[in-house]
Amino acid sequence: MPVSRASGVDRRLFLTSLLGVTAAAAGLSGCAESSAAAGSEGASTAPLADKVPAGTSLKIASYQNVQQLQFKLAKLPDPPFKVSSWLNIGAGPDVINAFRAKSLDVANNAGIPPIQAHYQGFDAKIVAINLTRKPNYLFATKPGSDIRSIADFKGRKLAFSQGQAQGVVLLRALKKAGLAYDDVDLVPLTSNQFLTALQSGQVDIAPLGNTQAPAYLAQYESKGARTITTDVVDLLNLLWAPVSVLNDRAKAAAVAAYIPRWAQGQVWQYEHPDVWNEEFYVKTQNLTLPQARAVTALANKPLFPPSWTEAISWEQETADLLAEGGFVKKFDVVTLFDHRFEGIAAASVPAEYRK
Repeated sequence: MPVSRASGVDRRLFLTSLLGVTAAAAGLSGCAESSAAAGSEGASTAPLADKVPAGTSLKIASYQNVQQLQFKLAKLPDPPFKVSSWLNIGAGPDVINAFRAKSLDVANNAGIPPIQAHYQGFDAKIVAINLTRKPNYLFATKPGSDIRSIADFKGRKLAFSQGQAQGVVLLRALKKAGLAYDDVDLVPLTSNQFLTALQSGQVDIAPLGNTQAPAYLAQYESKGARTITTDVVDLLNLLWAPVSVLNDRAKAAAVAAYIPRWAQGQVWQYEHPDVWNEEFYVKTQNLTLPQARAVTALANKPLFPPSWTEAISWEQETADLLAEGGFVKKFDVVTLFDHRFEGIAAASVPAEYRK
């Protein structure tokens, strides 16, 4: 796929807009070369402690309070560390900024944010993997659109978030359809702007999560909006943390103790769809019960692989795809994984959830 310089996205300007004030102060002028500096802190290879030292605490991301609700409903035991704060934060760019500000220790994201952080020269590592086999996103059209397939994306304005899962889903869909970057107009936005951009007609297409689509269609399907499904998946649902956190022996032990609870919470949610529909989708997301059931029907079975080989391969393909478009510099993604934690998630769940 050829590199486009006329697709409507100034990569450096877009990256700067995503990072915000905190990251800008860190010196974005050298971001294009910063990937060479990633890992400069020196990631620890020391064995993980068998026990979490007393007094250890973590600041954990829990977007829309999903993790707390899973832990509460599943009645999981308290972790052997203190959660000093649960941050309602999920978007990759926001997580990276929180990591930089040292206000967050561990987060749950897709595969793109660690790649983006590396490109920005920020040292962070992946510590747990959940494989996603079914699509979590679909493409929604603006009201009154005549777009009915990916092929119709040519020449249209597409909402694009470089540092988030939605971005890679869009790029992979374009590649599969044989569309080059300069065949479309990529409009730089973050995912929390997608719905407004669709409603106002600022973009023709935006990737929406399966949980967002029902409410959008309920409001705009009668006005000519529709959704387009594909088989493109965003394979990785992962936990990651700054190298500075993982180099702290006490915090690294706490992260290792958190991973089983993270995995078990997802398994519990998958095994109790009726409870989750009521307690999360209906009570906190304002979906109707039929809408909640429709979303749950698309849910992925959690899969925590004992080996990260497939995850690393997929992450490399994603990084290469971004590099082809000039969004990042090409690099070896093996540096993004902290193998001290490999297998912890898999060992904490029944065999049927281990791939």
